[in-house]
Amino acid sequence: MSRRTRLSTWTAPVALALALVLAGAPAAALAQTASKAKGHLRLQGGQWSDSNGKKENRNKADISVSPAPNPDLAQAPAAQPQAPAAQPRGRVRIQGRDVLEEPAAPLPPPPGLQIDTRQQMRKFLQSITTFARRHNRNFSVVVKGGLELLIKRDPVDETRYSPARTYMRSIDGVMVDGLFFGNRVFGEPTSAVRTGRNLRLTEMAKANGLKVLVMDYGTDPKTVDESNRRNKKRGYVSTTLHAPLAELGSLPPYPSRPYGESPNSIISLKNVNTFAYITNSAAFGRADEFAMKMHDTNYDLLIVDVLHGRKPLSRQAVETLKFKKIGARRLVFATVNIGTAASYRYYWKAKWGEGSPAWIKAPVRDDPDRYHVEFWRPEWQRIISGDAKSYVYGLIALGFDGVILEGIEESYRFFEGGGEQEEEPAPAAPAQ
Repeated sequence: MSRRTRLSTWTAPVALALALVLAGAPAAALAQTASKAKGHLRLQGGQWSDSNGKKENRNKADISVSPAPNPDLAQAPAAQPQAPAAQPRGRVRIQGRDVLEEPAAPLPPPPGLQIDTRQQMRKFLQSITTFARRHNRNFSVVVKGGLELLIKRDPVDETRYSPARTYMRSIDGVMVDGLFFGNRVFGEPTSAVRTGRNLRLTEMAKANGLKVLVMDYGTDPKTVDESNRRNKKRGYVSTTLHAPLAELGSLPPYPSRPYGESPNSIISLKNVNTFAYITNSAAFGRADEFAMKMHDTNYDLLIVDVLHGRKPLSRQAVETLKFKKIGARRLVFATVNIGTAASYRYYWKAKWGEGSPAWIKAPVRDDPDRYHVEFWRPEWQRIISGDAKSYVYGLIALGFDGVILEGIEESYRFFEGGGEQEEEPAPAAPAQ
């Protein structure tokens, strides 16, 4: 059976696995997909603020914890020591040349775990890309967050690290949340420590050929302009969101047309100069109304949730989204959270809950309808990719050009620290 036949078989008789299960899912549970917001936010000085007043610098990887070994946890092969040649402090070498490096906080050392959860996550992500490209060789995979996966630390000397090249070659891009302007205190500058740490990793991603997408936050035109200026200077593609991510049911009011708007057709992520991110398409009306309203824009890339209210977008709606107002083609990506299971998603079964099955763990703080999962378990990985009933296969069948994989960092940090933690410690002192 050909690939085209397999795809049409998946969509024609049963619409698609997503639609089938969703059709029978409880309406109240499914309707929650467009209304999830982590934490309680309030308006402060004309902008959103986290009512919990949590600090911006939240680097849990600085905590060294040694929980009891988990017999269910798949063992990752021990990393071999790597000892790159010593570099003068404050410099890096790119293509044989010394390049001055911006002052930045040191990258956080890995926790003292017996199991390398970050390597397990890399392997999971690589398996997703392999599966997706088996069915669509041009399917793009972008990882949101989890920048620390871009490096591997020397197990003997944790101050030494090297790029995780196999992992970087398997994905197409990275997405950074709040690189310059964050969402904890909405629209306020991200701490210099956090920004410096992230920039060190995003520059490594760019040097290895990955597209860097940035989502900053703010409503003040000066903030929006400054975010665009800083990101453009570094060669990143950015957007400034005007509301918390979980509440995005409209396009940014400023600027009226995106910076770098292009009349060109976009056939690859490398050609993208603008993008829009929508998490609640139901706010635009019916699925066909949403598709037509997005069709009236000229963004190079649209990022949406596959669910429109209770049902997935149709293949026709996805095809409509692929055309700009001027007629040129663009890319359309869907989002998938691979680190948590949600009780309002199509795959959830009525008997599931914390501890049942065993790989479903504690609920996510401030979002009790999502549960941490042991992401390395085959049962969970088959839900995400692996066969014709999986989430990623459904996206390919619907005609999406790529996927934004979410929930990466919060997942491996949960298992590294033995649970969610309120605050992150200060970064470790730099090596002398």
